[in-house]
Amino acid sequence: MSHHIVEVKNLCHSYPDGTRALDSVSFIITHGESVGIIGANGAGKSTLIQHLNGSLQSTAGSIHIGHTPLSKDTLPDIRRTVGMVFQDPDDQLFMPTVFDDVAFGPCNLGYSPADVEQRVTEVLDLVGAGHLRDKPPYHLSGGEKKRVAIATVLAMSPDILAMDEPTSGLDPYARRQVIALLQGFQHTKIITSHDLDLVLELCPRIIILHDGKIIADGAALELFNDVKLLERCRLEQPLSMQSCGYCRKVAYTH
Repeated sequence: MSHHIVEVKNLCHSYPDGTRALDSVSFIITHGESVGIIGANGAGKSTLIQHLNGSLQSTAGSIHIGHTPLSKDTLPDIRRTVGMVFQDPDDQLFMPTVFDDVAFGPCNLGYSPADVEQRVTEVLDLVGAGHLRDKPPYHLSGGEKKRVAIATVLAMSPDILAMDEPTSGLDPYARRQVIALLQGFQHTKIITSHDLDLVLELCPRIIILHDGKIIADGAALELFNDVKLLERCRLEQPLSMQSCGYCRKVAYTH
C-alpha cells in the first residue's frame, strides 16, 4: 500500500461518559509533511493522535493510511506504518533493558537475531543512545527515556511518526536535544504539543483544535500571527514571536 498519505474524514469520538472529544474532524497530510496539532487542554489533541494507529477507536468517521482504511484487519500493517510516541515514555518502556525494549518490535516482526542486533544498534546510535543499551529503562533520565521511546518506534521502520507532547517534562537541554533529533528525521511527522516554539521550529503547517473541532488548518507563521484566532482558542503566540514587555517599557522610559 502507499504509505504517504494520512486522510482523516469526519472523525468523531465520544468517551463512555458521553464527553464528545472529537467532532467531525477532517484533514489530509501528504508525504514528508511536518504538521503540528495544537490546542488548549481538552481540545482533543491526544485523543486525535491516538486514533492514527488505532490506539483509540472512533465513534464515527474514517481514517486512511496510504489508501488503506484503518480497521481491525489492517491494524497490524497500519501500526508498522504509523509509529506512535506517547506522551509518557513509561507507557512504552517495559522490558528489563533498553536493548530489550528496542528489540521487542523487530523480534515480533520475525527478524533474525543478527538483524535484530543490527537494527537495535542502528536506531540507538541514530538517537544518540547507544551507550544506554544495557541499562534498565527505570534508571534513565526523562530525556534519555524520550530518546529510547523514539528508538523503539524507529526500530519498526515506520513511514510516519506520530508524537504526543514529545518534549513534555524535559529540561531545556534535553528539550533541545529532542528537537535537534526530530529535525533530522525525513519521516512524515505529526506532533501534538503545548510547546508552541517547538511546533513553530519543526512544523511549517499547524492544525488548531478547539472543543474537538478543527478551527484552522494552514501555514504555521500565518496562523500564529492571528492573535484574535489564538485568543479565541485559548492559545498564545510562541514565546519567540512575542514582544518583550520589559524591553518595551525600557524603550518607553528612555
